Amino acid sequence: MFINFWYPAVESEKLKDKPLKQRMLGQDFVLWRDEEGQAHCLSNTCCHRGGSLGDGVVEDSCVQCPYHGWRFNGDGQCVRVPSIGMKAKPPGRARVDSYPVMERYGLVFCFLGDLDESERPPLLEIKEWGQEGWSSTIQSFEWNFNYKRSIENGIDPAHNEFVHPTHGMKGMDENYKVRKLDMRETDWGTGFFNEVFAPPLAEKKMREASGETKNRIIRAGTGHHGPASVWTFINPTPVMHIYQYLYEAPVDEDNTRLFLVNMRNFMLEDIYDETMMERNQYVATQDRDVLYELHPKITPRVNTKELFTPSDYPIGRYREWLKEWEARGWRIDLDKVREQERHTAFAIPSPERRRKKGWVIDPIPLMPATPARAVETDQAA
Repeated sequence: MFINFWYPAVESEKLKDKPLKQRMLGQDFVLWRDEEGQAHCLSNTCCHRGGSLGDGVVEDSCVQCPYHGWRFNGDGQCVRVPSIGMKAKPPGRARVDSYPVMERYGLVFCFLGDLDESERPPLLEIKEWGQEGWSSTIQSFEWNFNYKRSIENGIDPAHNEFVHPTHGMKGMDENYKVRKLDMRETDWGTGFFNEVFAPPLAEKKMREASGETKNRIIRAGTGHHGPASVWTFINPTPVMHIYQYLYEAPVDEDNTRLFLVNMRNFMLEDIYDETMMERNQYVATQDRDVLYELHPKITPRVNTKELFTPSDYPIGRYREWLKEWEARGWRIDLDKVREQERHTAFAIPSPERRRKKGWVIDPIPLMPATPARAVETDQAA
């Protein structure tokens, strides 16, 4: 798992003025809204005696620890320690990590890392959001599979033929093969476009919207952005578009929270939202069922433990990106975390750690950066 990226925490409408404890990257966080409606995200562990801030309450726009009543504002600074007097000034070290928050596309995103604003990788953008002629739906899932297996599934051009009956022919066409991929590279990921032979749309209304009643060739594209986001552009006809944006938050090694934002430029009325979400749920569940049974559960450490073919190039490229981000020192050292977490509290380092010293909670162990490779990555980007 990697720090220094934006991760989705919760749907905006579900975040209220009371603490919400969420687990991401194997660590716990607390989110809430202040009196102005501004969303905040802090490391969940109180620096006093390890209380869970997410199990406390919100008072005066601050989150209050349920153990001894210490209050922390949205910047992570403690503003009240009852045991020394309600009006006494708390010690300077009485603070926890506070993370940048962004609300976009109906979701609350948290930047879990210590990079300054000018250095941060951007959020995967939805250019169609709020534009005339487009409608959207948002769905969330939490499933027990590793996020990297999920991302690799999303950018796998060969699985649709066999996993999704609505996308492929189950290999019944003797002429089937994955056509040559039209590869695309960005500063933060790899994607591709290709042509897919697909059966007619199952839903009558969608068939009417597309005008298609027979097997057809559609143009589709997909790719990843950062370690845990995927974009997918599906064009059933030249004028009919379904653009999907999947934002994933690794809960831990074995569990993933997913948020699917689906954009469409047809059947725009709200009455069709349920139809679209049912279809998305149907397809997502097919992916889930396959991912549940993969062995090993986590991607192998080396590619030679899986037999790749040319259609697996996007997956191999994704793994190269992960190595590049590891070389920057952004990968969490899970072995060290497991060794120490029973007796040591950790926090994802926040931007404030670059400006202030003397933190009570230890920063989470990271794999060491590789300077030479990091320089190569900067030049390639």
